[in-house]
Amino acid sequence: MTRRSESAAPDALIDAAARARVQRRTLIVVVCSQVLGGAGLAAGVTVGALLAQDMLGSDGLAGIPAALFTLGSAVAAFLVGRITQGRGRRQGLAIGFAAGGLGAVGVVTAAVSSNVPLLFLSLFIYGSGTATNLQARYAGTDLAAPARRGTAISVAMVSTTLGAVAGPNLVEPLGALALGLGLPELAGPFLLAAAAYFAAGAVLFAMLRPDPFLLARSIDATESTEHDTSGATAPPKPEVGAYVGATVMVLTQIVMVAIMTMTPVHMRAHGHEIGAVGLVIGLHVAGMYLPSLVTGWLVDRMGRTPMAIASGVTLLASGIVAAMAPGDSLSLLIVALVLLGLGWNFGLISGTAMVVDATVPANRPHTQGTIDVLIALSGAGGGAMSGVVMAGTSFQWLAVAGGVMSLLLIPVLFWARGRQRSVD
Repeated sequence: MTRRSESAAPDALIDAAARARVQRRTLIVVVCSQVLGGAGLAAGVTVGALLAQDMLGSDGLAGIPAALFTLGSAVAAFLVGRITQGRGRRQGLAIGFAAGGLGAVGVVTAAVSSNVPLLFLSLFIYGSGTATNLQARYAGTDLAAPARRGTAISVAMVSTTLGAVAGPNLVEPLGALALGLGLPELAGPFLLAAAAYFAAGAVLFAMLRPDPFLLARSIDATESTEHDTSGATAPPKPEVGAYVGATVMVLTQIVMVAIMTMTPVHMRAHGHEIGAVGLVIGLHVAGMYLPSLVTGWLVDRMGRTPMAIASGVTLLASGIVAAMAPGDSLSLLIVALVLLGLGWNFGLISGTAMVVDATVPANRPHTQGTIDVLIALSGAGGGAMSGVVMAGTSFQWLAVAGGVMSLLLIPVLFWARGRQRSVD
């Protein structure tokens, strides 16, 4: 299908029944791609820090992989947002996942050749998959009714769970497979990541038709033409809610990435086997994505702000439990990391809903891409500093600092609520 024919298709599909059918199809395709994409993103989370630790020989530099692939995800978020604004979700997301697959192949090559510069470059490119996996959540909202946006986001998020939870728990068998192929053990999960990201991109490119964003933009343009006689052509600026949603997501990302990145290093220092690390990270990722269906419903029913506050409180609880847990206590580390994932889940879905509410199709992908750049950069900073903080103090201090930092979003939310009341 050519770009012209795909762009023209929405004009014939603006009735409510057709819109609902396309929305259902879009969610099905997004679910399929997110299952695959979830398996791809889990590799870097689980063994990225351990691979860098082995290749660089330093605990203080173990946070570099998280910094690199989150920095790469920032660039990818910007580019995917621009491609989407001009050519639609289908092409933007497919290109992003393909880049993530290429990065995973590069990581495997770097591990085999012990090539540190190639490792750094490949981790940077691998971050494209992480950014695209997050950007896919927006595809489910393009055609969703305002009262169902939280639920639509959650459908995309929860479908990531299967692959994202399975990935870390396949670390040992994938490591054995890698050894059988003559590769380093820690390269095994990146083999899965490459296959998963390429498959996710192929599903979206082949099946996301008609493009939900192009359809939503066509509907919005038609409605704007009917109701606006001013002749204005410049896209409107996002409302203040977009900046508040961005703040919520940025703060939760910093806290989550910082604590998550150093957990495998902390566990290995206390004698935990790689299988235990995979279990903890797998359950953490489950906490990030599995509660999404309930979270989305709560965001739609209770409101965006209460769920964002719940995010900060949950992340604080996670930091306290992680700090108090003995290094050899697997059960308490699991509790801490599940709470960490849950707090991130609350923040991401409530913050995303705020952004969608405060934008229109004319500025939405551009704004979403820019915000995801900020999220990724904040994660890069959190990942990079986590190793430095842990090397200079301890994992306990890192966890407490992260938990306290998450509470900064509460005054932002109250400021935004007061400003909205003054405008009304």
